[in-house]
Amino acid sequence: MDAAVRKGKYKYLVLVLLYLGWCVSYIDRAAITFAATQIASEFHLKPSDLGILLSSFFLGYSLLQLPGGWLADRYGSRPVIVISILLWSLFTGVTGMAWSVTSLVMIRFIFGVGEGAFPAASVKGVAENFSRDERPKMSSLLMSSNYIGSMLAPLLIAPLILHYGWRAVFHYIGIAGVVFALVYWFCVRPVRPGVGGAGAINKQAFMALMKMPLMWQIVAVWFGLSIINKGLDTWMPTYLMTVRGLNLKAVGLLLPLPYIMAGLSTAIGGWVMVRFFDGREKLLLIGSSLLTAVFVYCMYSAASVEGVIAWQCLAYFFKSFVLATCIALPTKMLQAQLVGSGVGMVNLGGQLAGFISPLVIGFLVSAFANYDYAFSFLIGAAFFSVLVSLFIRTHKSDSQMQPA
Repeated sequence: MDAAVRKGKYKYLVLVLLYLGWCVSYIDRAAITFAATQIASEFHLKPSDLGILLSSFFLGYSLLQLPGGWLADRYGSRPVIVISILLWSLFTGVTGMAWSVTSLVMIRFIFGVGEGAFPAASVKGVAENFSRDERPKMSSLLMSSNYIGSMLAPLLIAPLILHYGWRAVFHYIGIAGVVFALVYWFCVRPVRPGVGGAGAINKQAFMALMKMPLMWQIVAVWFGLSIINKGLDTWMPTYLMTVRGLNLKAVGLLLPLPYIMAGLSTAIGGWVMVRFFDGREKLLLIGSSLLTAVFVYCMYSAASVEGVIAWQCLAYFFKSFVLATCIALPTKMLQAQLVGSGVGMVNLGGQLAGFISPLVIGFLVSAFANYDYAFSFLIGAAFFSVLVSLFIRTHKSDSQMQPA
């Protein structure tokens, strides 16, 4: 075991806190999707305007993926995580003070910048505290928090918005985030980069990582599935309310179901990858991407709301195997000193998709006054991931990938 790996119960405390941090981040970012109809009404927004607003977060978020990973590799995960939580919590609270559409877009952009360093730093935190053999399973378990947070968001946010209004809700969850940042700072011990002789990441190692074809293939695969991920995450509440005729309360009760399925598959995804697809990860990526495309089509063509949610559950289940694999692969193959930057690369692809997908869906809905082309766009993205996955070549877990 690396000298930097913590033993005993402490490493699981860190994992629990990182898990909670992800839940907080997803509750914060999802809040605006449940407030979208009220915001659109207050500021007189068209679907294309709403698409710009929803995408502004992901633009800022994507900009910090690589820098966030490099900073975590260079200085350790703890300071990067705490600063990130403080920044996004501050601008979550400020969201409730928006006075115009322009101010709201700018606040969401800066909110995204603040949160952008957290994903890679959190996986770096796993690498600091767990052995190399444990990292794929623990990192995918950590990523399941994305969907637990997304599951909790409608249960918490929808009733709060109905009771207090959308502005007050952003103030409350911003304060909760600041409190959590303080808890993390005092409970987690700093890790000095370079313990165990691995050394902190340097310019040469970082540039070598940027030139690895396999890493960019993984980035591209997750980009395609993130078109679906971010498109459905941001537009499903609006779609269910405007097309399927549900109210906010009903949406809040139904939407957690797909996230339960996604959380389950992500939690076990790293274990499934190592146990059944070691050295053949592309088969897991291809199969999961194809099934996601099939179930997204079934979801849109379903005759009833119950059918929509049932097919969405299956789409999210298989989509999330792709997330688990794309995050677990760098932790399996890369040296510990490169894990933060490697995960930052993968998440960069996901967040660029997060910027593009809500924007494109908004303009497609505005242009055609329906969601036909929007869902075709999502299905096409899944087939893009299938195509890229065909060219991926990996090794068994006893081979450690080195930057060329």
